[in-house]
Amino acid sequence: MNRLKEKYQQEIVPALIKEFKLKTIFAVPRLKTIIVNMGVSKPEDPKARKVVLANISEQFKLITGQKPQITLAKKAISNFKLRQGDPLGIMVTLRGERMWQFFDKLISIVLPRVKDFRGCKSKAFDSRGNYSLGLSEQIIFPEIDYSKIEGVRGLQVCLMTNHLKVNQVFRMLELFGFPFEKLVLKRKKK
Repeated sequence: MNRLKEKYQQEIVPALIKEFKLKTIFAVPRLKTIIVNMGVSKPEDPKARKVVLANISEQFKLITGQKPQITLAKKAISNFKLRQGDPLGIMVTLRGERMWQFFDKLISIVLPRVKDFRGCKSKAFDSRGNYSLGLSEQIIFPEIDYSKIEGVRGLQVCLMTNHLKVNQVFRMLELFGFPFEKLVLKRKKK
């Protein structure tokens, strides 16, 4: 069993039940899925884009341990030189043990490697209790070989939960050790 999953079951669930006075274990927020995606806009030529997507697909296999899905354009947009069915990006939906492994790696290895890291924004929650995190470089993952990438690209990580109350999900992530930014109060000069 993954160490974060074990920590969740043995420490976080009882702490959340006690703190928020929840009546049942099913009322405790939990992590359902993690979605990792990357959009690819350049090169404009769809054939060249397929080569780039194949390279990125290999990187995603290393990062997540799962084969990614290539996302396609749903409709044609002439201003963007986009046809229906053209490849646009890559995404992976992680569940179960792979989700816990990726979440553990994200917290303990990847986020501390971010350049000039001051913490993750605490206001990146949506109304459904999900948290979105944007990473500006894929090279912060230790599995990526610098010689095999054609360019530095950003990616997005979405932590999907089963809960609607943002304050409870925020507290759950805080108990996991998720590095939220510290709010610094500015004093007025006299």
